[in-house]
Amino acid sequence: MTSEPRTVTLDTEDFGPVTLPEPSWCAGHQNHLPDSYRIDLDHKGPEHRLTHDGELLWTAFVAEAPYASRPEARALGVYVEQGSYAYTLNATELYDLAASFEAHADRIRELADQLTAILDGGEDR
Repeated sequence: MTSEPRTVTLDTEDFGPVTLPEPSWCAGHQNHLPDSYRIDLDHKGPEHRLTHDGELLWTAFVAEAPYASRPEARALGVYVEQGSYAYTLNATELYDLAASFEAHADRIRELADQLTAILDGGEDR
């Protein structure tokens, strides 16, 4: 059974309403501002907040910006942002931090697998 491709229409300052295909992995556009420009339109998957002791270390999600000004910025990928974690740790805390990194490495590998599946046609774009 094939379903119809999803689309979303977003208002822009420079092009008015813009309709674009919405991939199944997109988490929606709840924070879209109507005074955005078309080059700023993007799709974002669910955000993965990678933390340690309640502090944000990394944020990562599948992303695509089909109208980005630079062609290389239009490519489907995983957006990764580093948090502001900055502490002096003792040995036990370092082991705990290393354990968090191992768990987060697994999550990042899952995102790499998801990106590979999308690029290989296993999920819609």
